[in-house]
Amino acid sequence: MKSSTSRWLGAMVLAVVLFFWQGLPVVLQGLGLHPAYDGPRYRLPGKRALIVTTSHGTLNKPGQTDGKATGVFASEMTAPYYAFLDAGMQVDVASIHGGEIPIEPDSLRWFLASPADKRYLKDADFQAKTRLSPAVAQVDFSRYDIVFLAGGWGAAYDLGTSAELAHGVSSAWAAAKVVGGVCHGPLGLLHATESDGSPLVRGKHLTAVTNRQIEELGIEFTPEHPERDLRAAGALFESARAWRDIFAQHVVADGRLVTGQNQNAGAATAQLMLRIAGGQPVL
Repeated sequence: MKSSTSRWLGAMVLAVVLFFWQGLPVVLQGLGLHPAYDGPRYRLPGKRALIVTTSHGTLNKPGQTDGKATGVFASEMTAPYYAFLDAGMQVDVASIHGGEIPIEPDSLRWFLASPADKRYLKDADFQAKTRLSPAVAQVDFSRYDIVFLAGGWGAAYDLGTSAELAHGVSSAWAAAKVVGGVCHGPLGLLHATESDGSPLVRGKHLTAVTNRQIEELGIEFTPEHPERDLRAAGALFESARAWRDIFAQHVVADGRLVTGQNQNAGAATAQLMLRIAGGQPVL
């Protein structure tokens, strides 16, 4: 009797574990996280794309040097990478200081990892690029047809304060290249300029992480906040709402400037950048 009961309880526990393991990612996607991209796709063979990430790997409060590990939110790097790669482009990855790119550990957990993240975990070439990335100061941004700024909490510490990144983005913009990013990535636009020295974002429609999302997640101590700081720089900020803003979806194009609100927008933002850069539709 005891043996039969033990087997029954074991089977029930296993069933619950399997349901939780397989069901939680489905539930999160159903709520709006990492929606499957089903829009138009483009080819741009022979061209080059650059993805820029943070080098900051600690979610530390002011005056502190330690804290929870963070970095680039994986899908904000992997989704555009594979969109550009599958379009036939050469794709390079750079970071603010160079070297190994810190990746937000939570973003690669089984219940949060996107299909692009899982592809990355099996891609030795891409992983090598993230282990030994060049610093933005070493990169000629004007040689790239598309420059994509990836987000994540780490970006709130260094993308908006890097003079080297601002110079790189400004040079790409002056060379008539397509520029943009998602989530905290657009902080890298803050100090970029037009050819006449005026702020690149002034008077331009764009989107990024909202103040509301930062409040909902309870991480308000980072030095920069995209909505707050981009508005202060003169940007015409737009966003979508959801029951929680982390599940919202929004992409904005203003000429060659293309931005996405959060991690949900990586693929859609990349495909729109491909189109604006001259990509041909995949039939």
